[in-house]
Amino acid sequence: MLEFNNVSKSFWTGKQRKVILDRASFRIEPGNSLGILAPNGTGKTTIINMMAGLEKPDEGDIRKTCRVSFPLGFMGGIVGKHTARENARFVAQLYGLDPDYMEAFTRWLTGIEEYFDMPVATYSSGMRARFCFSLLLALEFDIYLIDEGMPGTTDVEFNRKAGTILRERLENATVVVVSHQTSTLEKFCRSAAVIKDGKFLQFDTLEEARAYYDYQA
Repeated sequence: MLEFNNVSKSFWTGKQRKVILDRASFRIEPGNSLGILAPNGTGKTTIINMMAGLEKPDEGDIRKTCRVSFPLGFMGGIVGKHTARENARFVAQLYGLDPDYMEAFTRWLTGIEEYFDMPVATYSSGMRARFCFSLLLALEFDIYLIDEGMPGTTDVEFNRKAGTILRERLENATVVVVSHQTSTLEKFCRSAAVIKDGKFLQFDTLEEARAYYDYQA
């Protein structure tokens, strides 16, 4: 379970205070994937980062009783001066996995050949995205976090392999995906919530959330 209890979060933009969440309370149970609709610039990435524990709320509590992933594409734990091999083995140690397995899995999935033994800082954005995605898929979580704003990859072979693995993971896992487009949520979710003026408005179905979201647009 992932639970927000009276959570508030805001930022000072230099001219005004931007409210992301205002005393929001909701719960995500394993087995019930949730989509979150919000216009661009309303703090979707901040909400995902709070779910992952990468950002703290100003007020309220966030409680987790299951394994929650880092956001898809998150680069914060990667050391640029180290190779993909070194980074993969380090992440394996953090999560208590076999470093040999983590290295072999990410090397196979990324398909970046000799670049795997070069510093990550020398990679293109697409290569970095492939490596980060491979780290996520090497680990098994109860809830996977997907932010539409995260960098993607255009490599066809990687997308085929990664897509197959992700679909297998999601057969027994839950997804939370944030987007400004309902079409993105349709791939993963049957229920959804809408972020409006800092309020978290949850609906039983994606259709209800879409109708409200489109009306408010």
